[in-house]
Amino acid sequence: MTDGMTLFDRSQVAHARRRGHEFGPDGAFLREEIWDRTQERLAEINRDFQNILIIGGPTQVDNATQATSLHTLPGTDLALDEEALPFADNSFDLIISLLDLHWVNDLPGALIQFNRALKPDGLFLGAMFSAGTLSELKSSFLKAEAEVGRGASPHIAPFADVRDLGALLQRAGFAMPVADQDKLTIRYQTAFHLMHDLRKMGETNALHARHKGFSLRSVFLKMAENYAQDFSGPDGRIPATFNISFLTGWAPAPDQPRPKRPGSAKARLADALQTKEQKL
Repeated sequence: MTDGMTLFDRSQVAHARRRGHEFGPDGAFLREEIWDRTQERLAEINRDFQNILIIGGPTQVDNATQATSLHTLPGTDLALDEEALPFADNSFDLIISLLDLHWVNDLPGALIQFNRALKPDGLFLGAMFSAGTLSELKSSFLKAEAEVGRGASPHIAPFADVRDLGALLQRAGFAMPVADQDKLTIRYQTAFHLMHDLRKMGETNALHARHKGFSLRSVFLKMAENYAQDFSGPDGRIPATFNISFLTGWAPAPDQPRPKRPGSAKARLADALQTKEQKL
């Protein structure tokens, strides 16, 4: 599928991930940090999950099906495409997706498929890059291309806003949908050190509209210069922002708690707080 509505070249995503794996475990530090935060969220849920699917997890988990997005890596059971999941309905009671959904073209469709693959009252927990990620790099590239006179070309993916992600969970039919965001800032010596890390992570440009030929060296040099001038701190190092959105939703089930109908409350909040209600 390569029509004008397709943002990402999924074959390029797979190529970037396989190439990143060749660097060894050095590129997994961010995935491991997000995995730890995912585990903290799971620890707050009093539930014993039996049938588990983990996509993109950096470590093995007992009694879980380990998968990777589009590409097969050592230690995983299968490669899958989130846009065409190979599972029957009601297959799992927990699905975890780690740092892959930001490269999916049909995110609403993928979330619907995750919902269908869950058993009633099963849990979906996803983590993905969201709006504001690599904003410094994006700004530095745009400024560099304007200064070189080449014209802007896309280098950074258009990440979804966390508020939109919550709405997408609801649209996909999840019960009790929640989307929240963590912000991570990693400091680098130069922009080229950041870009090398992105290559090791498998997070290089996979946009369909990316420039397919060799990029001008002058653009990259100017980008790095702009990055240092506009964003470096007192120590001379530059920040790279990664906004991580965590998506949580439950497959609908008859006995789940449901929000009360507006206006059905029998007590006033002002009375509970022992304060006077102010009319607007």
